[in-house]
Formats: sequence, C-alpha cells, structure tokens
Amino acid sequence: MKEGIHPELKKVTVRCACGNTFETFSTKEDLHVDVCSSCHPFFSGEDRFLDSEGRISKFEKKYGINSDEESEEEEVEEESAEESEAAEE
Repeated sequence: MKEGIHPELKKVTVRCACGNTFETFSTKEDLHVDVCSSCHPFFSGEDRFLDSEGRISKFEKKYGINSDEESEEEEVEEESAEESEAAEE
C-alpha cells in the first residue's frame, strides 16, 4: 500500500432512527442510519409493515380483503360461538 493516500480510520458512534447506538470504525465523522440490527425485522423477529399513506388499507378496502387483525378477531368469535353451542348441547 502507498503511504499517505488512504483516509484515516476513526472510531465513531452509529445512531439508528430507533435510538440504538453502537461503535464501529469509519472514515466519516458521524453516522446516522434508518435501520439497524436491533430494529430490522429479519434480526428482531418482528413483522412490521410500513404503511405509507394508508396504501395497504386502501388496497384492502378496494378489493374487500380483511386485514390480519380483523380475520383473527372473526376466527376467535367463531370459535367461541362453536364452544357455546357445544356447551348448550
């Protein structure tokens, strides 16, 4: 490697939009990221849909599709109705 042509590597703190911070080495002074390993769905195990401007709900309304929450509630109601019918018999 040639001397004097490479940028200086510094220890910096990376700040995520979720509030998490960690240290790494970089040539930049400040690093700000939108997604890190603690808030990314792949690493955290959480499923998140980023519904910008209600596009998902608009699509579901247009095509008459129930969202996951509504369908789960309906399933619970159906199960409780079946259980009450079985208890009456």
